[in-house]
Order: sequence, then C-alpha cells, then structure tokens
Amino acid sequence: MLALFDDYAGMEWFFLLCALIGGTLFMIRLVLQFVGGDTDMDVDGDIDIDVDMDGDIDADVGGDSDVSFRVLSLQGITSFALMFGLVGLAMMRQSGQNEIRALAAATVAGSVTFLLMKWIFNKAKVLQSSGNIKMKNAVGREGDVYLTIHPHGTGKVRVSVQNHLKVWNATTDSNQEIKTGERVRVTGVVSGNVFVVEKLTN
Repeated sequence: MLALFDDYAGMEWFFLLCALIGGTLFMIRLVLQFVGGDTDMDVDGDIDIDVDMDGDIDADVGGDSDVSFRVLSLQGITSFALMFGLVGLAMMRQSGQNEIRALAAATVAGSVTFLLMKWIFNKAKVLQSSGNIKMKNAVGREGDVYLTIHPHGTGKVRVSVQNHLKVWNATTDSNQEIKTGERVRVTGVVSGNVFVVEKLTN
C-alpha cells in the first residue's frame, strides 16, 4: 500500500499526515460524542477556606470550563488539521500548485473550517440553553450556605432549582454574615445570576 505514495515529496507527506491524523482524531471525537463519551475537559469546582483567627478568611477558587467549544478544543484542532491536509494535498497533487500557494490555501481552508465548527457548536449551545434554568424560579426555595456570605459581599449557596442541585453566587440584605452550613431562603435575584438570600431561623 505504501507504494501508492512513493512519488510523494516532503511537503506532500506533511499534508497527507495532517489529513490522516486530523481525520482519524476527528472521527474518534465524533463517535465519542454520539455514544456519550467526552474527550474535552470539564471543570467546575470550588475551594472553600474558612479560618477564624480574630476575623474570618474565606477563599474561593472556582472554574467553569464550557464543554461546547473552546478555542483549543480537540474538535477544533482536528477539523483544522483535516481540512488543512486535504486542501494542501489537493493543491499540490491535483492543481500542480507550488508549496507556498498550497500552504496558503490549506491554511485558509483550515481556518474557515475551524470557524465553521465553532459557529456550529455555538448554535448547538444556544439550542441547548433554551431549556436552561430560569433564575426567578429559585425565589422561595431553601438551601444551605456553601461559602460564607458577608454583609454587602457575596458568597455561595447550594439550592435546588428545577430539580437541579447546584452551587450559586449569593448575597444578603442582612447586616450579619451567614456562615457556611446555615440554612437560607432565596428572596430575589440580582445581576441576572446572583441570589439574594435570608437566613432561616429555627
């Protein structure tokens, strides 16, 4: 089978390898998506440090990495490599273009494919978001404090909304802090995605 590629030059080998590697990884990624797998990294975490030493120190480290599409996602890279290799190889083998023109055309084609994939994933994200949680439905719900809420500051609460138990940003109108673990009730929503809560008394 390698005899088919005996007359390939160095740059043609480069385009061929890009197409093969990109195409293989692209198909693997596509199959994993259909069967429910996920090769992209999804991070959603918080670190809570609460120290009482003549005061209170709270540290919150959180990350939220969107799975739909990231600039350096595997899907974007593989789609670029696939089209880059195919177009570059076609320019040299079929059109007889020199390496510079083939490289330029391959780069343009790969970039367009990359942007097209991004657009498709963003559209899919918009369709998916149509069923997202409506924040106003949280009003009246009860939960517990995940990260201490200071007066005129923000913390985090764990509240179940529309059958989704999540950690949300929260603030309070009270002049007293609400410590981690205390029960609260959501009384409103501000800034689009920050709950206003009040402490529940026994």
